Amino acid sequence: MNKRGFTLIEIVIVLVISAILATVAMRSAFFISETAKEEETKQELEMLQFAIVGNPLLYNDNTRSDFGYVGDVGSMPPNLDALFSNPGGYATWNGPYIKRRFEQDPDGYKKDAWDAVYTYGGNSVTSSGSGTNIVREFGTSLNDFLLNGVDGVLLDQDGTPPGTVYRDSITVRLIIPNGSGGYSSLFTQPDIGGFFSFESVPIGNHDIEIVYGPTNDTLKRFVSIVPRSRHYGEYFLSQNVWYDTTGS
Repeated sequence: MNKRGFTLIEIVIVLVISAILATVAMRSAFFISETAKEEETKQELEMLQFAIVGNPLLYNDNTRSDFGYVGDVGSMPPNLDALFSNPGGYATWNGPYIKRRFEQDPDGYKKDAWDAVYTYGGNSVTSSGSGTNIVREFGTSLNDFLLNGVDGVLLDQDGTPPGTVYRDSITVRLIIPNGSGGYSSLFTQPDIGGFFSFESVPIGNHDIEIVYGPTNDTLKRFVSIVPRSRHYGEYFLSQNVWYDTTGS
């Protein structure tokens, strides 16, 4: 019976091929691992954005319902810790706004998939663990989230504006978070046509009250302020309390 073994050349060829295949497999595994880490980091950056300025896709009864930390507090968080722990006994803080990946790693949400600490810049969060920065920007500037406008027109039940006679008897109050854990009230009065306006309004759902003094007729509503916006609304009192002061 003829038994033939491997020659030295054949063994060398097999070893070379095995080494090539192992190298290719290692490179593929490294590439897959890096891609997975990059995708994991991008997902967490998105979660951090939603925690800070809210998820724009969450609605309740056709009204946006999620504005994150900024919507509750009225300012950007001082750091990423404020997303999980109340930064100073704030009454308006309604967190935690983000979940920890593992309870055993309480700071995990502040690190990317390469275990590098995120850089928080007020309007963005940056991952640097891959050697190339991965940046998640929330908007063009902080003004998008903190300096919006509210406009409105106040009329009585049949659509009559207050005119010169009644405008001084009307107070419009907008209640917003003040950025320090409490609330601030912004006050204004309408013009003769019933128009009023507020500036420097942060994103979120805020209460608005319109009071006509002589009859103590109070109208309570809320305004939903999204980034880079001027909210407009028309408000009608429940009674016909004014006459047309422009005519006879």
